[in-house]
Amino acid sequence: MKKHVMAALAGTVAGVLATTQIAGPLVAQEAMSDSSVYDQLDLFGDIFERVRAQYVEEVPTDELITAAINGMLTSLDPHSSYLSAKDFEDMQVQTRGEFGGLGIEVTQEEGFIKVIAPMDGTPAAKAGIQAGDYITHVDGEAVSGLLLDEAVEKMRGPIGSEIIITVVREGTPEPFDVSIIRDTIKLTAVKGRVVGKTIVLRITTFNDQTTSGINEELKKGLEELGGMANLDGVVLDLRNNPGGLLNEAITVSDSFLDKGEIVSTRGRDPQAGERYNAKPGDLIEGKPIVLLINGGSASASEIVAGALQDHRRAIVVGTKSFGKGSVQTLIPLRGDGAMRLTTARYYTPSGRSIQALGISPDIVVQQPEPKPADEAAAEEEKSSALRERSEADLRGAITNDSMTDEEKRLYQEEQQRAEESAKLRDEDYQLAYAVDIIKGLTAIATEAP
Repeated sequence: MKKHVMAALAGTVAGVLATTQIAGPLVAQEAMSDSSVYDQLDLFGDIFERVRAQYVEEVPTDELITAAINGMLTSLDPHSSYLSAKDFEDMQVQTRGEFGGLGIEVTQEEGFIKVIAPMDGTPAAKAGIQAGDYITHVDGEAVSGLLLDEAVEKMRGPIGSEIIITVVREGTPEPFDVSIIRDTIKLTAVKGRVVGKTIVLRITTFNDQTTSGINEELKKGLEELGGMANLDGVVLDLRNNPGGLLNEAITVSDSFLDKGEIVSTRGRDPQAGERYNAKPGDLIEGKPIVLLINGGSASASEIVAGALQDHRRAIVVGTKSFGKGSVQTLIPLRGDGAMRLTTARYYTPSGRSIQALGISPDIVVQQPEPKPADEAAAEEEKSSALRERSEADLRGAITNDSMTDEEKRLYQEEQQRAEESAKLRDEDYQLAYAVDIIKGLTAIATEAP
């Protein structure tokens, strides 16, 4: 360590000497700048000693230093912060897919806690917390003025304990309280299902299980369909996916791309930028992809959406994503803590920055608000009563002689799949729309000469 420091110092001194021969005023300016930094550090030391000696109550030294570090980092942007040893350990546990809490990804905006996304199947999701909600109070105590990590700490607690959060939601005139029971959060990174001839992959997070989960769920879906030849396409559902590990976003994108750039990062030093490219091999052999996003899709989700959209490998459907396009580097520190520092921005293959803009879908599709149970039941009853009868329902109707028994069976199966898609519209309109696009693309490809 000492050897590296000495080498760096020698390099700095050599640079100053070389510059002296050409531009003396520049050296003087740098010296003044250094002097100013030391003056500011002296000022910090004076204030630190005054607080420690004269504040109305005794404050532990480590708390003062931690608060000073946090103040410096959080003044930079919402995502830079100091992690204590416990917080650092919690973050490492989360990337492995199991932890305790409410199941929401949050950030800080205008002094309040903003929900990026609730995670599928978690207490927060079951309680109705939505992407874009603002949390103003925790158990009656205002979070305004707290650091993000402090507010998150207040939301943690023993498994099975109750927490009441006060929520402000756009379109709702008054703040309202939500009661949530804390639980162990077990994240299944990927859930698969077959809808008709489409495999739907719901990706809830980007942890170290995501890419392997996609492979497993695709394999199950293809076995259910009877092979790749019977697959119309894939829906990648990234709605309310708050992101996660960069390397997983890259490998997920690579799973469906044969070549080309996936994402690049650019920071303060132009030479330190990185570019990540796809390797040959597409898991679904070029079959159509529809990718679903919404305002809760952030970070790693936006990397995948941007890569597949720019390469025209997927049609992106839904609403605009969150717009979190910055790179955070975790830097371990002495005492087992860490610094989370924003060091670069993400750029899609076409050179777009995701930051603050997000990914705009190719086709904007809003998700209708769910209807109250009694209203939905009344509509179902009404539609059942009005359902039209067909020729086949009439007693004594003659049979169709233009189809073989096998053709009739296939036709009836196709009708059944269409009815299942229609039912899906009531359950999840955006997903049903995505499946319909896959069917349309497949029909066009089949009919093309």
